[in-house]
Amino acid sequence: MSLIPSSFWGRRSDVFDPFSLEIWDPFKNFPLSSSVPGSQFARENSAFVNSRVDWKETPEAHVFKADLPGLKKEEVKVEVEDDRVLKISGERNVEKEDKTDTWHRVERSSGKFLRRFRLPENAKMDHVKAAMENGVLTVTVPKAEVKKPDVKAIEISG
Repeated sequence: MSLIPSSFWGRRSDVFDPFSLEIWDPFKNFPLSSSVPGSQFARENSAFVNSRVDWKETPEAHVFKADLPGLKKEEVKVEVEDDRVLKISGERNVEKEDKTDTWHRVERSSGKFLRRFRLPENAKMDHVKAAMENGVLTVTVPKAEVKKPDVKAIEISG
């Protein structure tokens, strides 16, 4: 028998009983929780938040790698916008629900995602290449060769 009163902020006392089988979820009624299957806001934004992109610069190019597990290359767009902006977007569709299924947890993200990157002036925007392998999108933006300034020695008179 629990020593905690039967009502504690509207919750049953079993929450604090170490022998209870009921597990308290602190995010159960939180509107952004991904554990709530009906939360449309969580579904729409979780994919955007979870589209992780690495950007490294090598001597030859800027290389972007995005983890997009479960997506096909047809579901991803790579575009170049004016003013040297690289845009990576796509959509992961929600799995079709069967009325007889009971969901216990929904953690995989679905929905649209969009990432934009402003590239430096040395980027060759007309030579961008993209490849997708094993759920990893690799975008390579070659760099223009930096023209070394011509140095002309000036003779000093006097």
